[in-house]
Amino acid sequence: MAVIVLVASAALGAQEPRVFHGAPGANWIAPSKLAGDTFTVFHARRSFTLDRVPTRFLVHVSADNRYRLYVNGEQISSGPQRSDVSHWRYETINLAPRLHTGRNVLAAIIWNWGAARPVAQHSNRTGFLIQGDGPTEAGLVNTGSAWKVLVDSAYAPIVITSRDMGNYYAAPPGDSIDGARYPWGWETANYVDDVWSSPATVGDVRRQAMPPGAYGEVTGWQLEPRSIPAMEETVQRLARVRRASSVQTDGAFLRDSGDLVIPARTTASILLDQSHTTNAYPVLETSGGAGSAVRLTYAEALVDAKGQKGNRNDVEGRTIHGVHDTFLPEGGAHRQFTTLYWRSFRYIQLDITTRDEPLRLHDFHGVFTAYPFVERARFAGDLPWLADMWRMNWNGARIGAFETYMDTPYWEQLQYVGDTRVQGLISLYIAGDDRLVRQAIEHFDLSRIPEGLTTSRYPSSLTQIIPPFSLIYVAMVHDYFMHRDDPAFVQARLPGIRGILDWYARHVDSTGMLGAMPYWNYVDWTPRWDRGVPPRGDAGHSSTISLLYVYALERAAELEQSVGIRGAAAEYRARAQAVRAAVRARAWDSARGLFRDSPDSSGYSQQTNVLAILADAVPPSMQRAVMERVLADTTLTPASYYFSFYVLEALRKAGLGDRYIEQLAPWQTMLKLGLTSAPENPEPTRSDTHAWAAHPNYGLLATVLGVRPLSPGFRTVSISPALGPLRHAQGRVPHPLGDIEVSFVREGERGLRADITLPVGLAGELAWHGARQSLHSGHQVIRLGTESANASGQPYRATGR
Repeated sequence: MAVIVLVASAALGAQEPRVFHGAPGANWIAPSKLAGDTFTVFHARRSFTLDRVPTRFLVHVSADNRYRLYVNGEQISSGPQRSDVSHWRYETINLAPRLHTGRNVLAAIIWNWGAARPVAQHSNRTGFLIQGDGPTEAGLVNTGSAWKVLVDSAYAPIVITSRDMGNYYAAPPGDSIDGARYPWGWETANYVDDVWSSPATVGDVRRQAMPPGAYGEVTGWQLEPRSIPAMEETVQRLARVRRASSVQTDGAFLRDSGDLVIPARTTASILLDQSHTTNAYPVLETSGGAGSAVRLTYAEALVDAKGQKGNRNDVEGRTIHGVHDTFLPEGGAHRQFTTLYWRSFRYIQLDITTRDEPLRLHDFHGVFTAYPFVERARFAGDLPWLADMWRMNWNGARIGAFETYMDTPYWEQLQYVGDTRVQGLISLYIAGDDRLVRQAIEHFDLSRIPEGLTTSRYPSSLTQIIPPFSLIYVAMVHDYFMHRDDPAFVQARLPGIRGILDWYARHVDSTGMLGAMPYWNYVDWTPRWDRGVPPRGDAGHSSTISLLYVYALERAAELEQSVGIRGAAAEYRARAQAVRAAVRARAWDSARGLFRDSPDSSGYSQQTNVLAILADAVPPSMQRAVMERVLADTTLTPASYYFSFYVLEALRKAGLGDRYIEQLAPWQTMLKLGLTSAPENPEPTRSDTHAWAAHPNYGLLATVLGVRPLSPGFRTVSISPALGPLRHAQGRVPHPLGDIEVSFVREGERGLRADITLPVGLAGELAWHGARQSLHSGHQVIRLGTESANASGQPYRATGR
């Protein structure tokens, strides 16, 4: 949806564009004589007078790269929601609650990271836009010549490279902020902006839509409304001081209950511990200390002399290295420093150097930020460590989601298809919130290249192609199809899915398997596979990728069938059967009862064989035996934390769901290492927060409690618990109609007492060890596999409303 709506006006002429409710169009503004692609921080202000406060005063706001907007000194909005230039987002805000009679001031800080911008950040050029919703608002606030701007020379980027970090880094730069240059109080109504300049016009919303009869040129930001809620911002106090040198502190300044004074001509260091990984804007309030310097370094963990992290709670003999900012106090009273963008960390170290004046620290805290997921789901059982794992994984899932999903909030902040499929299922099952999932699917659909494939990650200003991730995208759309009754949204994705599958069809060679393929054919990080590419993944005849293609084809067939395109569904099933048969004929090792990674490979892997189960290349009657070999054979290439999601899905499909909890030993190890979010890989790991490894929270709900869609759109529910070692388990799963509540207690060796409540309008089925029982809306108590069955052999059932 574009911002611009063209309306005919006799006074203005039929071609004169108007926006929203007939309002004159605003201009994009920026400081004059400034290159649009360089690092820039600027402030913008406009004052206006009201005789009375309206009940509604709507404005639409955007910027490139980002902004924070204040009304009469109070922050009211930040953004824009991250996307690309062709789908640039704006926020719609009702200013009325923050307005008063008399003079009002709008003020904003806008920045462009320039060449140092994160890889996820697209950009057209530096700019800021406020558009009034109607003629009255537009006349008072539209960006244009009536605004004033000031370039803020206090800011400089601290460029952080992968070489600096010792591993791939793609997130924002650090900030250097010079208090002597900063225009303190710029956002308040009383600030005097007389010396500020008039802005330059750098874009015209009237040129960002095609009037009737024009030639179709499209330039600049193509605006679309925000589709997700505002990010959460909540004050978060650091937990404690872990170490200090050249100064003594009881940590009162962390609680805003007492000052910490750093004497003149002192070099001090203070290590702070949040107690868990988090994302937050650091906020430091100081007085005095002219000429001093405060360096803030952020890390997920400390490292020893060998660069190893070890137990994340340990600080003795360990140092901090990583992303950092520098604040330079100029001596003023109660100066509050914060960064342009949030930081990800568990530990922060303050390294402070003073000159001839002591520096007083009044307060230091964080403002936690993340996508505003609410934890609706719950899980409880009789293994206490599962609750600890749940907290660890949910923390990682939360801080792995901002305006997009992110692989790692510390290192990259990029939304990858492979990670996002897992993160989307966690979101649906724990928060019941589908908005970020929908956006991610739309992003990947928009990312497709002319050949048909999606990019591996999006938004991303640097194109990267991982063809197998396009197949995972097909599965992600299918996940949404199963969990949300939204046929129009799914149908809109089908042209893109067809392009993906046609690309793969063109790469099937005379063997019936996928032949040589370009780009990066990554499937899973494992030390035995170069760059995560399975044997013959690039050269052709990879069993792994061929089976992943079958997996996607079968799901695409269901999507086509659901919208009545039976021919396409039949075609996909036929393709799937042909590739499946080719892989089975060429790569099945009957002696080992396993698939080779390619016909001429001596390698065998968990990845290939669980995909064979999920794609039904293993007949149903053999799946259990193959899965048992996958679990028992230690010579197989093991799946990573990420790909263990597929291992555990295959485990359930093969009828071994009762072994699910047994497979979670690596997560117990994470807890023993003091991790507070699931990491990217086993030790040594780059990232301590990688939500692709948080999938056991989904598994506890979908496999252990067994709550899954029975039909597309989650119109009916299947509840098939696999309790394994648990004697009892209970939980809640959000559903579009309300919450599903379940409680299970084992009775004897084979019996189960199930206490289930379904929301109004939802029915389904309970399955336990071969017995099945229909479920209805409301509360019901059912016993299966016990002696409490009537003479006809039906299970005992007590129901209540």
